[in-house]
Amino acid sequence: MAKEIERKYLVQGNDWRKLSQGSVYRQGYIATQDGVTVRVRIAGEKGFLTIKGPSVKYSRSEFEYPIPIEDAQEMLDTLCQRPFIEKIRYRVEWGNLIWEIDEFDGVNKGLILAEVELNDEAQEIELPPWIGREVSDDPRYFNSNLVKRPFSQW
Repeated sequence: MAKEIERKYLVQGNDWRKLSQGSVYRQGYIATQDGVTVRVRIAGEKGFLTIKGPSVKYSRSEFEYPIPIEDAQEMLDTLCQRPFIEKIRYRVEWGNLIWEIDEFDGVNKGLILAEVELNDEAQEIELPPWIGREVSDDPRYFNSNLVKRPFSQW
């Protein structure tokens, strides 16, 4: 079984911007129920279908599969809830980890989050100076919830 162990933080300042070039992401949700999500994503020029299980602390099951970009676009256009998640994702190496920083656009414009995937929940991490408050336990910051209640409506 594929397992994702992830922690999520607010980002402060702009020092991280000089560390990476971003890629445009557009994603939608086919289903979100009881903590289970089915997501379609276009990342740059690639399409993906992802199924995630309910979160338990920082962990959840995750199954992600590449799909033709044409299929991903068709699913976004015909199957997904609105609004879409629109963001630019930056990948930044810090310490021995890769941080993914999402700068949201559209109805979530103004929100910038950093996520880091870990090998286990107890793993020690060195926080970069541009990391703010941890929001791993706040469901408002889950992408699937940002579709239902966008950041601009808080």
